[in-house]
Amino acid sequence: MTDKYAVIGHPIKHSKSPFIHAEFAKQSQQDIEYTAIEVPLESLASSLQQLRDILKLKGINITVPFKEQAWALADSLSDRAQRAGAINTVIFESDGTIYGDNTDGIGLCRDLENHHISLKDKRILLIGAGGAARGVIAPLMTYQPAELFIANRTASKATQLADLFSDLGIIKGGGFTDVSGHFDIIINATAASLQDEVPDLPESIFTEKSCCYDMMYADRDTAFIKWAKQHKVSQTIDGLGMLVEQAAEAFYLWRHIRPDTQAVLQQLRENIKSD
Repeated sequence: MTDKYAVIGHPIKHSKSPFIHAEFAKQSQQDIEYTAIEVPLESLASSLQQLRDILKLKGINITVPFKEQAWALADSLSDRAQRAGAINTVIFESDGTIYGDNTDGIGLCRDLENHHISLKDKRILLIGAGGAARGVIAPLMTYQPAELFIANRTASKATQLADLFSDLGIIKGGGFTDVSGHFDIIINATAASLQDEVPDLPESIFTEKSCCYDMMYADRDTAFIKWAKQHKVSQTIDGLGMLVEQAAEAFYLWRHIRPDTQAVLQQLRENIKSD
């Protein structure tokens, strides 16, 4: 019998997740069906019930704008999801309960590893203090960076987030004007670059050895990646690898199989180029 999964969001038709999971299933000979389902903004709780009880789904991925809301509706959470305050992966348990996990942070860290970027003893700048940023802080800190600075347009949000995770290491937060010195790794966790905007940060953050990572991706360089390249940084990376790696972790939670991510990522890049 075919097990059913889906990604939910609003909007959702642009999602690459059905392609990614279809490739994972093909690779590992898993009999699954994975679709994209748009959920009305105001009815997440009843939609989850329908997905579980009527459509008989085994699990779902969750994208914007439902990650925080779904976190509050889960019956149980993984440790990383508990800290993240948001979930992107759900298992509908056989007893009808909802188990929530967050694979975004591990997805980011695995993609950085794939690019041979070491986080240990590095100075990291994380731009943004929303759900995307919150979901990656704890996983990043497991690699023992020298310091993580969270920069946000509204300084108080960044300092609150820094306080929340302060038990994990040296984490500071502030507004864009509070950022000083240069950073080894600069991660953009805002969606600003999709609106062709870049954060109003001092140019002193960059050195020629800096690596810049945008969690967003597009069929061409995002505004953030373009901005980083103008400052001649050593490496720029978009979020497509993170997307594939977080999906692989979700697939592992559901099927207990680790798929080959690199083959799928390569195929995805080719698809995006030819679209």
